[in-house]
Amino acid sequence: MPFTLENVVPWGRSFDEYVRMFALTEDDLNKTILGCADGPAAFNAELTRRGGQIVSCDPLYAFPSEQIDARIREAYPTVMQQVQANADDFVWSRPIPDIEALGRIRMSAMQEFVADFPAGLIAGRYVAAELPTLPLTDWQFELALCSHFLFLYDGLGAEFHQNAIAELCRVAEEIRIFPLLQLDGRRSAYLTTIIDELQSTGSIAEVIETPYEFQRGACEMLRIRVAAASRPIAR
Repeated sequence: MPFTLENVVPWGRSFDEYVRMFALTEDDLNKTILGCADGPAAFNAELTRRGGQIVSCDPLYAFPSEQIDARIREAYPTVMQQVQANADDFVWSRPIPDIEALGRIRMSAMQEFVADFPAGLIAGRYVAAELPTLPLTDWQFELALCSHFLFLYDGLGAEFHQNAIAELCRVAEEIRIFPLLQLDGRRSAYLTTIIDELQSTGSIAEVIETPYEFQRGACEMLRIRVAAASRPIAR
């Protein structure tokens, strides 16, 4: 299905959620970072204010901020109704103790993105692009983060996952992907095969527990450190 604003449900997470989802340290935040499939998250805006170096990629960024904002506001009630209907699938604790808090945190994050988007687009911090092909140079980043896209959607298929992760390994020295569960709460069937393939090339691929759990059971990320032999040769 072609990417259109009408068939996407924008849902952005906060800077603090990113830090916990990916177990980011201060050293990590000082690296050059790629946020892949970031959507309307606040991570780019907040990290930039803190002096960080980040580029976010998402097909959403092909649209002007006014249209993105309108789509966020249009989709928001539907998402909240779905959360309410499936409340038992989530872990309600600080800093998200209830549905009302979730709504405040996520809408605040998305509005932070909307406010930052025009300037960030001009600065090249937001790039309209999508996996499995990114308009980025080899090993342009020290760290790539992919939130709530890979492994979450079973319908993307095994080949897409393999190609997408290969592309992330091309543009970054280290990759972290969260979560490892599908929308139905089961661990992705693609995970074991992908780990085996990465390890066969000499890369280090391991499942790491993180200090974040909102979708029940989703508290692990895949951390990939690309093998030195796979790194581009300096010219």
